[in-house]
Amino acid sequence: MIEVTIDSIRVSLLSQNRIVVLKEEHSERFLPIWIGPFEADAITLQLQGMEAPRPLTHDLLKSVIETLGAEVLHIVINSLERNTYFARIVLDMNGETLEIDSRPSDAIALAVRVSVPIYVAEEVMEQAGMMPEEEMSLSEEGERRSEYSDSSTEDLGAFKDFVEGLDLDSLLGN
Repeated sequence: MIEVTIDSIRVSLLSQNRIVVLKEEHSERFLPIWIGPFEADAITLQLQGMEAPRPLTHDLLKSVIETLGAEVLHIVINSLERNTYFARIVLDMNGETLEIDSRPSDAIALAVRVSVPIYVAEEVMEQAGMMPEEEMSLSEEGERRSEYSDSSTEDLGAFKDFVEGLDLDSLLGN
């Protein structure tokens, strides 16, 4: 298993989709995972130290686990099948290790609430992990759509001309 940290949560400009970017602890390799807006908000709120006025689902899950006398040990993104990630929440309950199936976004939202490590199975990282220059070169060559966009860069040509033609001095009153 490879330990990762949450590098960032990014927003698609063209949809409500979010991407949580997990970065390998001792490498520049990262793993982008598409998640829903509610799960992204739940992760972001906790990372920023903000509290919701009412407990969110992940707060409830934390409370239930603690009330039952269990402890979350870690979470692991353990599988990637047909472009869908799978995760497991690993618990200790009275000395017995239990593994609970989960969506990665829910497992990550719980992990940040209970401050436990996040792991990615080696085979998942081998299959879907990316190096920063690898992602950049692939999108430049057009061989692979960027993981951070719902459209290809070719569709943005008109905007490039527009932005390059802007007279920022006159817009700013200079």
